[in-house]
Amino acid sequence: MKAAEVNVGKLIDESRLGAYQWWVIALCAMCLVVDGFDVQAMGYVAPVVIREWGIAKETLSPVFGAGLFGMLVGSLTFSALADKLGRRPVLIGATLFFSVCMILTGFANTITELVVWRFVAGLGLGCIMPNAMALAGEYSPRRIRVSLMMMVSCGFTLGGVVGGLITAAIIPSLGWRAVFYIGGAIPLVLGMLMWISLPESIQFLMFRKSGGARIRQQLLRVAPNANVPLDAHFVLDEQKAKGVPFIELFKDGRARVTLLLWVINFANLLDMYFLSNWLPTVIRDAGYSTQVAVMAGTALWAGGVIGTLLLGRVIDRVGFTSVLAVTFLIAIAATAAIGNPVVMVSMVAVFIAIFFAGFSIIGGQPALNALAATYYPTSLRSTGIGWSLGIGRIGSVLGPVLGGALMHLQWSSSSLFLAAAVPACVSLIGVLAIARTQRSNGGTLRTAGAN
Repeated sequence: MKAAEVNVGKLIDESRLGAYQWWVIALCAMCLVVDGFDVQAMGYVAPVVIREWGIAKETLSPVFGAGLFGMLVGSLTFSALADKLGRRPVLIGATLFFSVCMILTGFANTITELVVWRFVAGLGLGCIMPNAMALAGEYSPRRIRVSLMMMVSCGFTLGGVVGGLITAAIIPSLGWRAVFYIGGAIPLVLGMLMWISLPESIQFLMFRKSGGARIRQQLLRVAPNANVPLDAHFVLDEQKAKGVPFIELFKDGRARVTLLLWVINFANLLDMYFLSNWLPTVIRDAGYSTQVAVMAGTALWAGGVIGTLLLGRVIDRVGFTSVLAVTFLIAIAATAAIGNPVVMVSMVAVFIAIFFAGFSIIGGQPALNALAATYYPTSLRSTGIGWSLGIGRIGSVLGPVLGGALMHLQWSSSSLFLAAAVPACVSLIGVLAIARTQRSNGGTLRTAGAN
């Protein structure tokens, strides 16, 4: 008698979202909370380090750039590794690795030491986002996949908000080093928790030809009421890519969208890290207190949290390209407004402009990650997201360095933020080009669940 056939992808796509899936999603989100905390920590403590060490503010540009360059290398290297070894081991290893590096950052006494530890920590941080997004998407029902992936991505943005609140609270009494000690201890505990309870992607287990008993056990945790016989034959609609994952990103008509995703990520991450790293310093130089400057950075990330949560729900209903086009139009207007002399005289007006810049730029980044995750198949998903982010990290490295260079040239606040609006224009053009590609291909960007 022929064994019953069970379609793994279809079962997950049609499942109800249960406690087991929520736990996987929560672990992925917590990874990104500590990721966002670590990435933004240097920007928050920068004004204090500058004052305590008696250095020029542009001296910290290499420190910002080193951490982001490490993330670039980590994204390009370890995201592809995860498509070979699995999401679970790479996520756990990266989390434990960067937690140790963050603690060691707190012991730095020179710019050189800060540069080294931020770069090394970045290597681990770089592969957190691609793998957390991929794993969350692979455990999510199709109908709400984009919302859930963006909810997970929101952890990164939330980490920036938490970092600002913690920094503002503890720096006056404990100093800037305590930010790194606390920020390193939390992921150390999280890594141990993941070691105990984080599962591997079921689709990845299929590609690895793992035993049927293990796949059946995982499926019944996702869909406890499903009919999965002991002798079931498991199938997956997708085929495993046979070539080098990076090369496969350009095959089967994927080249144009792959390149456009790289350009948009580059432009948006350049903007995001330009703002997140230098905004507190610019606000401080405008005459506001250090605490207000830190809260300005927090407002940027708070806007990103709200943007992420709202945009995900809208994308599930409307689609990626139209939502992202409007999002980047808002980014252009809000970013240009921050440094406007009329706006700068009012703290309320400044915070409103900052909030909407965060809503669109930081909130738009998870949507770009989700677009990559739904566009690429399982066997290329981590590689696709990782390379989009990796190329984008070039922009994230250049953003803080460019900001420092422009400030060294004594550019006014108005000119700085007008310049920051230019990458948002590039992002808008890229999204419109993807929409045109989608129309010419008959809507094939819907390949994994939600265009």
